[in-house]
Amino acid sequence: MSKLKIENLFVSVNDKEILKGLSIEFSSDETVALLGPNGNGKSTLLQTIMGNPNYTIKSGNIWLDDKDITKLSVDERSKLGLFLGMQYPSEVPGVNNSDFLKSALNAHKEKPVSLFEFYKLMDNAYKKVHIPFEMSTRNLNEGFSGGEKKKNEILQMLVLNPDIVMLDEIDSGLDVDAIQIVANVIKEEQEKRGFLIVSHYAKLYDLIRIDKAVVLVNGKIAKIGDKSLIKKIDEQGYEWLKKEGIEFKDDESMNSISIGTCATKEALKGK
Repeated sequence: MSKLKIENLFVSVNDKEILKGLSIEFSSDETVALLGPNGNGKSTLLQTIMGNPNYTIKSGNIWLDDKDITKLSVDERSKLGLFLGMQYPSEVPGVNNSDFLKSALNAHKEKPVSLFEFYKLMDNAYKKVHIPFEMSTRNLNEGFSGGEKKKNEILQMLVLNPDIVMLDEIDSGLDVDAIQIVANVIKEEQEKRGFLIVSHYAKLYDLIRIDKAVVLVNGKIAKIGDKSLIKKIDEQGYEWLKKEGIEFKDDESMNSISIGTCATKEALKGK
């Protein structure tokens, strides 16, 4: 079982401080919901954990098991078992989807995967995410719909088989059926790996097992609780946190804001 530990992390983007002494840890047998209004550091945290060089760590450390990975590159962190499903997957013209996946998979292995083994792995993954296998011949995300791009991120997760998966709004742009498909894959994979999931939709959280809910406000951990915390925030917004001494930037009113910055009560009712 792997454990990810963040210690007193301060991170800036374009000289603007976003994370302000954030500390959190979780294991590869846990699924954590990461909540909070937009602009308070959720995506920054995931990008920093994955090693995006555009996010500057001013101080603090990131540990994976007993290894300090704070200064490792993205590919080195990936080989150690981290994976990030991106909010905005990039289109890569000229790079075949299956060639990309095979190269990425081989980079994680001591010996190259056989063609038969790779085909079998890909076929199984495409079936799970309900994407036609023929899409493996297309260029990476080029011409894909928003939903296809998100499903392709989940497909990459299945192929690379990481220990800890971070998903940044993986459900945005998906219709109801696609959200159910993604949720079903996550539920099946929860027994094999840990998840840190950012979502604007209570519906996704309701469809999967949540072991811990963490609220991020103004670059810090404001509240940690169980799945009931998600429902409370969706129904009441974040204003109640002020009574517990939590400060919001610009003193913005949180009454009208539920999970993320969009109301999701109707999604929760329709579960």
